[in-house]
Amino acid sequence: MSETCSGSCSGCGESGCEQRKPSREDFLEPMNSMSNIKKVIGVVSGKGGVGKSFVTSYLSVCMRKLGYDTAILDADITGPSIPKAFGVHGQAQGNESGIFPAESKMGTKMISINLLLDSEETPVIWRGPVIAGTVKQFWSDVIWGDVDYMFVDMPPGTGDVPLTVFQSLPLDGIVIVTSPQDLVSMVVAKAVNMAKDMDIPILGIIENYSYVECGTCGEKISVFGESHIDEIAAKHDLEVLGQIPLTPAIAKAIDSEDVESLEGNWLEKAVKKLEHL
Repeated sequence: MSETCSGSCSGCGESGCEQRKPSREDFLEPMNSMSNIKKVIGVVSGKGGVGKSFVTSYLSVCMRKLGYDTAILDADITGPSIPKAFGVHGQAQGNESGIFPAESKMGTKMISINLLLDSEETPVIWRGPVIAGTVKQFWSDVIWGDVDYMFVDMPPGTGDVPLTVFQSLPLDGIVIVTSPQDLVSMVVAKAVNMAKDMDIPILGIIENYSYVECGTCGEKISVFGESHIDEIAAKHDLEVLGQIPLTPAIAKAIDSEDVESLEGNWLEKAVKKLEHL
C-alpha cells in the first residue's frame, strides 16, 4: 500500500497493492470477441409470477420498433419462456467461433436453454453452479454481433443466477418488475437491497397486472388490490416506469407466440429512460 493511499480503491492504479479491494470489474466475464453490445439491462423480480419475462420481451419489442438492435439473454435457465413468446423454435447453431443466437421475425436476437435442448419439454435438473456457468457462457460464447440494447431475463429472487449476472455481466442498470399485492413491498425491498449492495444502478420499477379496464365504461378495476407502486417507489427512491394492465390482448399475443404484434404504450416511460442511458 502506498504511503499516499487514501484508503479508497476506486480509481486507484496500484494493481499490485496487497490492500486493494476487488472491484466489480474484476469479476466481469469477457464478451465474445465477435460481439459489440452497447447497453445491458437486467430485468429482475423479488418473486415469481409477476410477468417479468413478458416485460423483458416487450421492452425488447418496443426498442426494436424504434430502430434499435436488440437482444435477449434468457438467464431463467430452469424456467425459460422467451423463445416461445416470439415464436422461435428449434436449436441454435454454431461453429468453432461460438454459438449463433436465434432471431425473431423482427430481428431480435436471443439465446435460451430451450434453444440448446433436444426438446423444449426437457427439464433442466441442474445444480446452481452449473446453471450459473451456463449464464456466463451465454454471454461469452454467443456471437451476438452488434447490439444496442441487451435485456437479461433473470429468475426471481436473489439466488445464484441474479448473483452471477450482477457480478459477471457489465450491467448498465436493472428494472424491477412487481405486482400490486401487499406482499410485494417486502420482496421488492430484497431486490433493491441486493442491487444496492452490489453497486448495480436501479433504473426504476414496473408494475404488472395493475388493473383491468372495463371495455364498456373504461373503469379501472384493481383485481389484485389497490396499487402500492407509488409508495414503494417513494420508499426506495425509485422511478415508476410503467403500469401494465391485465388485458386479453397481452395473453393472446403471448399464447399465439407473437409478442411482436402487440401494440400498447404501457412502457413508454421505460423506453424513454432507456434511450437516455
